Amino acid sequence: MTSKTPVVDVHTHMYPPEYIQILESRDAIPIVRAFPGTADPRIVLLSTEMAPLKEAEAAAARGEPPATSSLPGRPLTSHYNSVAQKIHFMDTHGIDVSVLSLANPWLDFVDKDQAGSLAASVNSGFAAMCRAHPGRLYFFAALPVTAPADVLLQTIADVARLPFCRGVILGTGGLGRGLDDPAMEPVLAALADVGLTIFLHPHYGLPGEVWGPRGGTTGEYGHVLPLALGFPMETTIAVTRLFLAGVFDRLPKLRLLLAHSGGTLPFLAGRIDSCVRHDAHLWKAAKTRRSIWDVLHEQVYLDAVVYSDVGLQAAIAASGGVKTGGLDRLMFGTDHPFFPPLESDEQGEWESVSMNADAVSTALGDGSPEAAAVMGGNAVRILRLYEVPTDKA
Repeated sequence: MTSKTPVVDVHTHMYPPEYIQILESRDAIPIVRAFPGTADPRIVLLSTEMAPLKEAEAAAARGEPPATSSLPGRPLTSHYNSVAQKIHFMDTHGIDVSVLSLANPWLDFVDKDQAGSLAASVNSGFAAMCRAHPGRLYFFAALPVTAPADVLLQTIADVARLPFCRGVILGTGGLGRGLDDPAMEPVLAALADVGLTIFLHPHYGLPGEVWGPRGGTTGEYGHVLPLALGFPMETTIAVTRLFLAGVFDRLPKLRLLLAHSGGTLPFLAGRIDSCVRHDAHLWKAAKTRRSIWDVLHEQVYLDAVVYSDVGLQAAIAASGGVKTGGLDRLMFGTDHPFFPPLESDEQGEWESVSMNADAVSTALGDGSPEAAAVMGGNAVRILRLYEVPTDKA
């Protein structure tokens, strides 16, 4: 590393080839499908896209190429699976280091007998990418959450020894019943014990009927409602359930990095705290347990994928504020390869990236030490990115 604080992207995804092959073989979401007249296959991840998927498949079966605007999902371009493309994207946007992770829905849908081997393959693939670009790439490992407990716990022990691994990525479903499921606690404890940060990322959102017919079954409102509102609420609910279950108190070494600046948690933490204090079931326990504010200040990190200085300032304040160290808990991210430009070359600059970088500059001052900390310094320190392994195995 040079003396200049590097720019680090902690929220950047990839789908390895073997993962895509599994999605291509499936008959249900998550799924990858090619359609006539389109340059790239489509990756379909959200349950609200099931109806347009069936319509597009029916049209293709009739030999009718569907209109691109009506196709479900997103084009599965090289941005999703090419290391060379990832490096080009980094160079284009002045990103020095990226911490790669598998994108949703991770391995949550994989058969229990295949989950362990697929996780090993995915993590080995990420490790190989990092070895090929030492100092530029690190990764969050994928866990086989559907596998038997012994396989899952062994995977944690294995990835903790991988030179470029700096944590794991998890969805909010845990083993299928949420992260506050008692059966999930040994997994969280194992991760805490080996010092692996959990990058917590939403996928399931809220039930489709919440969005009404225009936002759900007809897809008239596109991805806006499930992504802009459903994902943040999913994260907020998952972390609040962990808090109410007392998991943070029992596992003080547990560390979470929350996607999308913690969803709505920074804004709603005060309301959560008030509700706890005024709930007959909880108020006595609240006197002896740490508050949600304590958790935010001590065990939670937030990425800076919030797209505005208003949201970023709320995230900093909820994490403890600039003067008391909350600034030290935020880390820049891009959410690449999602949110590509629609009207310009994908090989150029992406507005979704500049929106997050501009939010940091506006909130903290362009070129300031505070901005440099969020853009990379915090990630270097928290994720030990100054340790560049020399292992070539």
